[in-house]
Amino acid sequence: MQILPLFSKHKVVHFNKTDARLANNGISLDLQRLRCRVNFQALKFTPQIEALGNKLVHLLRDNGPFMALHLRYEMDMLAFSGCTQGCTAEEAEELKRMRYAFPWWREKEIVSEERRSQGLCPLTPEETSLVLQAIGFDKDMQIYIASGEIYGSERRLATLRAAFPRIVKKEMLPDPKELQQFHNHSSQMAALDFMVSIASNTFIPTYDGNMAKLVEGHRRYLGFKRTVLLDRKKLVVLLDLYQNGTPSQNDFEVAVRLAHERDGTAKSS
Repeated sequence: MQILPLFSKHKVVHFNKTDARLANNGISLDLQRLRCRVNFQALKFTPQIEALGNKLVHLLRDNGPFMALHLRYEMDMLAFSGCTQGCTAEEAEELKRMRYAFPWWREKEIVSEERRSQGLCPLTPEETSLVLQAIGFDKDMQIYIASGEIYGSERRLATLRAAFPRIVKKEMLPDPKELQQFHNHSSQMAALDFMVSIASNTFIPTYDGNMAKLVEGHRRYLGFKRTVLLDRKKLVVLLDLYQNGTPSQNDFEVAVRLAHERDGTAKSS
């Protein structure tokens, strides 16, 4: 056995080509269990991240149950996805310039409407507000925004905040000095959001990126905590009809629920 001496020397062993689902098909159940224990139990954040992450969770729980809303509406997300729904012409141009400024990003010309109709765009904060209300979340629900800086800042959060006044972000919870060491370290800030999302009573991502998938998987491992996965392809059709005045609010809410009940996408997992 050659792995044990290497592990004793380096304290870390990296198994190549084990991070893709297809690569793990057909391996023994014991090895799968080991992978789960490594991914969800053995791997830890730094003590500083763990300490502040746990503090954020305690501060939120002191105010009752809370939802972690992974609101993917940061500038880089919109620029590289080409999604400009709800943006002004000037903002859309700014996002396009950012995309062109990175030579390694191959896809330059993107039609936002086409991307959105395929369900490949994150929901906007305004769309998210309508969907959360349609699903039936109470206006007094405490909502933690798990994301970076929202593009458009508070202006774009106004509708969501009006519908759900108890919105909080990590910057609002601890003493500002406690967050200072994490500023300019986006991955560490994301780690704090990850910890809060894992511990939340309900987790809802507005886009199915890596973070959302990691959180969903971890929550399943911990005992099938409630995670609501939204079918954006169906939702954008309903949202456009509703905003054009076609269905009533009640009909819109019923349609949103039925659209997800039919295939189980919006589910408690």
